[in-house]
Amino acid sequence: MEDSQNLAVQIREQNTQELQDAVSRYLPLLHRRAYRYVGDTHDAEDAVQDALLSAYKHLDQFKGNAKMTTWLTSIVTNSALTKLRRRRQRPHFSLDEQFAEEEGFFPSELLADNKPSPESECIKSETHRNLMLSIMELSPLLREAVELHDLDGLPTKEVATILGVPDGTVKARISRGRSKLKQQMQAV
Repeated sequence: MEDSQNLAVQIREQNTQELQDAVSRYLPLLHRRAYRYVGDTHDAEDAVQDALLSAYKHLDQFKGNAKMTTWLTSIVTNSALTKLRRRRQRPHFSLDEQFAEEEGFFPSELLADNKPSPESECIKSETHRNLMLSIMELSPLLREAVELHDLDGLPTKEVATILGVPDGTVKARISRGRSKLKQQMQAV
């Protein structure tokens, strides 16, 4: 009894080593085989991975009648065909085709990216940089009022308290500062 268990362990170890050798030597070949069936790199990788997992799980079924590579190749082929059958069960449609009976409605419109384009981001960044440079060119009194109110978002009363001047003075400084900024930005 113990001899048969030792023999089974030895066979399992030998088959595991043979499987590892076959995988390390023939993995690109197995991948190409799967790719020929599924026609997609990611699906081919999935098929090979599924096949290798299956081969390892069912290594005890390898009888040694054929080479390990032949056995692996047939498992990869079956795995790729299974992946292909599953893919066909999922409906495919073009995002550019009209959807159902709704006229002028295309699925691609639902997937449209509403984020700003790189061009608009660049313009926004450049505008911000120009604005900051223009603010730096204001007189210190105007710059301080504009920065506290418009950039920091503080109310006029709070800006007046910080600067130690009446509300009306702050409002006048903000108004003059904005006017000068507008002129400077239009010149840019």
